[in-house]
Amino acid sequence: MAVLGDVLNWTRHQVASRVPRADLDQRDPDYIREQLPGLWLLASLYFRADVRGLDRIPADGPVLMVGNHSGGNLPPDTFVFTLAFCSYFGVERPFYQLAHNLVVSMPGLGSLRKFGTVAANHENAELALKSGAALLVYPGGDYEVFRPSWQRHDVDFGGRKGYVKLAREAGVPIVPIASVGGQEAALFLDRGQWLAKLLMVDKMARLKSVPILLAPPWGLTVSDMVPRLPLPTKIAIEVQDPIEPDDIAVSDDDVVHEKVEAALQAGVDRLAAERRFPVLG
Repeated sequence: MAVLGDVLNWTRHQVASRVPRADLDQRDPDYIREQLPGLWLLASLYFRADVRGLDRIPADGPVLMVGNHSGGNLPPDTFVFTLAFCSYFGVERPFYQLAHNLVVSMPGLGSLRKFGTVAANHENAELALKSGAALLVYPGGDYEVFRPSWQRHDVDFGGRKGYVKLAREAGVPIVPIASVGGQEAALFLDRGQWLAKLLMVDKMARLKSVPILLAPPWGLTVSDMVPRLPLPTKIAIEVQDPIEPDDIAVSDDDVVHEKVEAALQAGVDRLAAERRFPVLG
C-alpha cells in the first residue's frame, strides 16, 4: 500500500506540474479580434447559435456568470457563449472561463488561454474577479458535463456550491446562464464514475468521471480525451436575471444555490420546450 501511495503522489505531482500557471495577461484581445469573425460564423452555421439576454449582464465591472454545462470535453455551450460575449461587449472587456486542469494542459489547446481560459480553482477565480473581469464558471464540472444524454435537460451541480462563497467574498453579482443542446453533441451513455475510481484517475488527476459515449468518427468511446467530431446540434443560451451582491450577502449558501439552480432549470425548461428534435433543435 505504501508503494501504491507513492505512485499516486508522484502521478498527482506530474499532472499538476503540467497545468499552466494562471496568467491573466495570456488573454489576447488582438488574437480574439482576429479569430472572432470566422469562429462566430462557424458557430452560427454549425451550431446555429442562439444567445439571448446578454443585456442582463452588467455592462462593466466584475461579475460571476454561473452556467449549466454540457457536451463533454468539447463543450459547444462554452464555445458559443464566449464568442457571443466577446461580440456583444467587445474583446477589450476582460472575460475569463474556468476549465478542468486537463483541458487547459492538453496539447493543441493553447489558443484557449488566449481567449481567457484558466484552470478551475478558487485562487484563479478570485484573481480574475479582483482584476475586475467577468468570469464564467460551471460548478457541475465533469459530473454534469458527462451526464447521460437522456438527462440533458436536468440542471445538477452535484451539490457543488463553492461559487456562492466566491461571489460573496468578491462582492459581485451572480448571473445564471442557461443553455441547451450541448449534451446532444454526442450520445453520452454513462458518467463512468465507477470507472474513474477503478482506474484511480479520481486520485491522480482530480477526474471524477471516465465517460462512456457514442460519437463520430470513433463510435463507442471510453473517456472523452480522444479528439472527436461534435454533432451539429443547435445551441440555445439564455441569460437569466442577476442575483445582486446585497441579496447574496444576507442569504446563506443553500438559499443562493437553490435560487441559481432554480433560475437555470426554468431557463433550460423554456429553451427545451422550443426544441422539436434532438440535434436538429
